[in-house]
Amino acid sequence: MDKIKLGIIGIGNMGSNHIKKILDGKTKNVELVAVADRSESRRKWARENLPESIKVFGEGTDLIDSKVCDAVLIATPHYEHPELSIYAFERNIHVLCEKPAGVYTKQVRKMNEVAKKSDLVFAMMFNQRTNSVYRKMKELVSSGELGEIKRVNWIITDWYRTQIYYDSGDWRATWNGEGGGVLLNQCPHQMDLITWICGMPNKVRAFCHEGKWHDIEVEDDVTAYLEYPNGATGVFVTTTGDAPGTNRFEITLERGKLVCEDSKLILYKLDVNEREFCRTAKGGFDKPNYEVIEVETDGSNEQHVGVINAFADKILGRGELVAKGEDGINGLMLSNAMYLSSWLDMTIEIPFDEDLFLYELNKRRATSKTKVVKEITFDTEGTY
Repeated sequence: MDKIKLGIIGIGNMGSNHIKKILDGKTKNVELVAVADRSESRRKWARENLPESIKVFGEGTDLIDSKVCDAVLIATPHYEHPELSIYAFERNIHVLCEKPAGVYTKQVRKMNEVAKKSDLVFAMMFNQRTNSVYRKMKELVSSGELGEIKRVNWIITDWYRTQIYYDSGDWRATWNGEGGGVLLNQCPHQMDLITWICGMPNKVRAFCHEGKWHDIEVEDDVTAYLEYPNGATGVFVTTTGDAPGTNRFEITLERGKLVCEDSKLILYKLDVNEREFCRTAKGGFDKPNYEVIEVETDGSNEQHVGVINAFADKILGRGELVAKGEDGINGLMLSNAMYLSSWLDMTIEIPFDEDLFLYELNKRRATSKTKVVKEITFDTEGTY
């Protein structure tokens, strides 16, 4: 086939944005053939504004069962991502899933297992991986030329949101509707990038402040301390309550420091390995020499279009994915660990007890302001 036939499940803000890019011709190997949404007003919009050839469904499962698609892009509320992905895999449909992969890792682990057995293409919409600056950071850290990581700091506080933003939907910023706050809504890309570039920490101590700056039940202010297997440490800070905010990602390594801020990547490159310099320097106040380099990148930043095109190319046997679907569990594991640490007021080791996390999450869902939504349940063996 020359093109993949794609269905989009969920045509809210993100889903409609994907529709526009496809219909504008930015995804040459993709043909949009169907959409689905539970909202009657959105289905009405689709019928009135999309080409008549595009079928409109009320349920994502009905779209999948129609067999009009080779693949689906899932852009529904978070809890439904694994459920619909599994349903698609079991019916021989490729899946591109919006972030986050789900709300809790036990749910996503099952999704990954089903995807692996299906041998279908599974991708995550981690569009920030297309950003040339983050790709270059990944390249420099993974190459080993700067040595081992010593420290990681990311201050990502430019998510400012007003109260009316949270009041715009009864599902927003609730444990039962969204599954979390700033970590699960705004920060899945940062959760992915920090694990993709720096690896997974093995210990987390976090403080997630719920409703600190807004009238909401979930967290809107987070400070987390991270420890890595090699002894490196890190701090991750985020909020939707700071104005003006900051976005500064800093990685200190043995041979220098990378600083990503204002869409620029600066390398403070040491002449020697700091560990060697520390052991051999003759003066107590000596400091290693360094040069400041603005790192050149290829400048490419294709974002969502790049992810969709790579997904289509992979199905057609012409290329590789921007982010494999199974990678979605990594950033979620980190945010789950942060939540659990804050809820239990203790340091959490990764991997953690996923049943305990789900138990604690469900306690909060039971008192959530949002009505109970359909969810996946597992028996003691983890069977779907």
